[in-house]
Amino acid sequence: MLQELQNYFKSGATLPYSFRQESLSKLEKMVKENSTQICEALYKDLHKPEQESILSEIVFLLEEIKFAKKNLKNWMKPDTFSTPLTLMPAKSSVHFQPLGVVLIIAPWNYPFQLALAPLVAALAAGNCAVLKPSELTPHTSKLIFQLISRTYSPDYVKVIEGGVQETTSLLEQKFDHIFFTGSTPVGRIVMQAAVKNLTPVTLELGGKSPVIVCEDADLDLCARRLVWAKFYNAGQTCVAPDYVFIHESLKDEFIKKLIKEIKNQFGQEAQKSQDFSRIVNPKNWSRVLDLIDPSTLIYGGSSDQETLYIEPTLLYPVQWDSLVMKDEIFGPLLPILTFSDFSKLIQQINDRPRPLSAYLFSSSPKKHTEFIEKLHFGGGCINDLLIHLGHPELPFGGLGESGMGSYHGVTGFKTMSHAKSIMRRYGIFDFSARYAPYESKTLNLIKKLFGLK
Repeated sequence: MLQELQNYFKSGATLPYSFRQESLSKLEKMVKENSTQICEALYKDLHKPEQESILSEIVFLLEEIKFAKKNLKNWMKPDTFSTPLTLMPAKSSVHFQPLGVVLIIAPWNYPFQLALAPLVAALAAGNCAVLKPSELTPHTSKLIFQLISRTYSPDYVKVIEGGVQETTSLLEQKFDHIFFTGSTPVGRIVMQAAVKNLTPVTLELGGKSPVIVCEDADLDLCARRLVWAKFYNAGQTCVAPDYVFIHESLKDEFIKKLIKEIKNQFGQEAQKSQDFSRIVNPKNWSRVLDLIDPSTLIYGGSSDQETLYIEPTLLYPVQWDSLVMKDEIFGPLLPILTFSDFSKLIQQINDRPRPLSAYLFSSSPKKHTEFIEKLHFGGGCINDLLIHLGHPELPFGGLGESGMGSYHGVTGFKTMSHAKSIMRRYGIFDFSARYAPYESKTLNLIKKLFGLK
């Protein structure tokens, strides 16, 4: 299987600008013409509301394709650089060359978009690709297989369905790049497999993304946006706010606003709402429920195993050592903690694994600066949540345990390319001083020019 894609890549067919543009246009057409089927598959797998599917899975992807098509010609141009006087005469440039055959392993939480957004970067950069959709969302996986098989030749883009066995088999093969989106524990497995073949990897993982709400925040706006972001896709979002720190003076007022906003967005009974997703499978349903400490339950907590429903849930008081604070929640539970000193809180968060995202609600420019400069995280927002992912020009990626490498826009193009440095020289000047035998007067001149003793 891999040999067929490697042969196609070696043929040079994927290199021309026109071929890449056509490939992106085919992907765009495929998504637009099958939006209804995409939404239906996502509903079957995750009970995902149509509007969430349209915006986060389809429109998001279409914007990524549109941006790549618009800018591809400029991305493909070599970057030129001035040449140091000591190396003149010469022209210096960096050329972006496709890597070859890229393996893309997609997660289950946004199973369509997170399979195909990396594909946009791979195709724009001139690569061939193998897609491995998540087996935990079987309807979406099957649809991706069908759509891609109808859109592209199998020696250019190929979809492999299956579970752990199929993924393990793929990881044993020598790809030119592996792009993985998923959990940190599985990311470690992917990286260990890649080491055997010295295959470069991009790991888009997760982590416990904090929200800090300061005493000068707009609480109504914060509550509305936090409820939306936390319970979007039932909390199954890699950049979802995992927990919130509210200034201790505002705790009671803020909790009331959160409860009011949950009811505003999902009604008195969220289970009856058509706008609230379900947990992906029984295993994750049980895992999330086990994180609820009844002594901290202040709102929600109800569940239904048959439909994999868990109610939007608020937990307080929560401490750093609480069970729900150990790992990424990936479900509709929001732990609430309090703080009094902003700078100390930044230090405390920095003492823990670096999150994929972080969010601050404050009107203070000073706090904005401290948040940006001193807190270590992949990316985030000030006075909003999640939406930084929607900007195609902003690179997206984590650091430390939340991932390595980034993509979206030109960053994705460069991730899927090799930056090849070229210095083009001419023979009109060929200084003899560079060649042996070396003369002491030349050495003394070099030392003098560079201030050496």
